[in-house]
Amino acid sequence: MDCDGCERRVRNAVATMKGVKSVEINRKQSKVTVNGFVDPNKVLKRVKNTGKKRAEFWPYVPQHVVTYPHAPGVYDKRAPAGYVKNVQTLPSSIDTEEKLMSYFSEDNVNACSIM
Repeated sequence: MDCDGCERRVRNAVATMKGVKSVEINRKQSKVTVNGFVDPNKVLKRVKNTGKKRAEFWPYVPQHVVTYPHAPGVYDKRAPAGYVKNVQTLPSSIDTEEKLMSYFSEDNVNACSIM
């Protein structure tokens, strides 16, 4: 969003929807936050109908929310400070942990396969 007219057009389009409690617009980040009981897909469609060519769901979440924030593909140069992409990743160290746990046997505590 570049001007007051764009912001006003988006705000009016979304605020008139049934179930919307509040609309917050951050022009610097080109971000619209809608609070209330409303279908997110309908909000996205309404914003796209205002003439905004590139309307999409906000792809970033706070860094402390992500389980593995240092996984590949999580960081994005366009993300605001303290935010990362919401990517579901599984750690690659699961196999390593299982291997390390299998070195020791609970049946024979004196036996160790590392020695």
